[in-house]
Amino acid sequence: MHPLYTYIKQRLTAASYAESEASALARWILEEVFGFSALMLYAGKDMDFPAENRKRLDDILLRLEHYEPIQYIIGEARFGGRMFEVTPAVLIPRPETEELVDWIVADCPQTDLSVLDIGTGSGCIAISLACRMNKAKVTAWDISAAALDIARKNAARHGIRADFRMVDVMNPLPPLTQTDIIVSNPPYVRESERKEMSRNVLDHEPELALFVPDHDPLRFYRRIARLGQDLLSPGGKLFFEINRAYGDEMQSLLADAGYQDIELRKDFYGNDRMIKAVRP
Repeated sequence: MHPLYTYIKQRLTAASYAESEASALARWILEEVFGFSALMLYAGKDMDFPAENRKRLDDILLRLEHYEPIQYIIGEARFGGRMFEVTPAVLIPRPETEELVDWIVADCPQTDLSVLDIGTGSGCIAISLACRMNKAKVTAWDISAAALDIARKNAARHGIRADFRMVDVMNPLPPLTQTDIIVSNPPYVRESERKEMSRNVLDHEPELALFVPDHDPLRFYRRIARLGQDLLSPGGKLFFEINRAYGDEMQSLLADAGYQDIELRKDFYGNDRMIKAVRP
């Protein structure tokens, strides 16, 4: 392996990163940030590394040693094969959410469908659906002006036209046009789960997009399901990403709200993670 790979890995393991994570970060930094090819990385030969690159590398490592996520350091995250701008104003897109997008695309092959993404953050769901669905008309809501600014930049980056609006879904809403699909990845981490989370999430990602109170962990799902009773067109579909601990409860919540054809799916880790329901 290249000497810089060893240097990065040693710095990160000394900072208490697991060896596997340190290895993955070392490869990612050299390939994605500094343009190393696989041959350059694995041949093990030293090569010219300009002083400005060394300075940038040491800055990256210093921030990683303070447990700042690499995506925020670089300012980008990959999602569904596309790069999205990210800042601490938005959550870093997760691979599990890519599975949700894949499900929606496969399940909704029609043309000209209207899609509403509630809690859009970086816009990764809304923009990916706009890119992959045939002539979809996409609207995306978020409570955060800073998040909406990032989402709009990402839409422009990928040549997507979408209607981004600042909306607090928990407050009364004006009359709205019906839509064919509602998708949401709302806050679902219970406050009591903080102790299980890593520092890079707790110290850097936006709490507003993460946490819900222990006494009412399904508050956003309940509200959005109720909203969908009016907003979804007949036969319209509701898709959620969920907390793995609440698969059964989510099925009951949606059934009690009058939805049909409820389907719960696991993510690639084997956790209950996605659910779909249909408005009669």
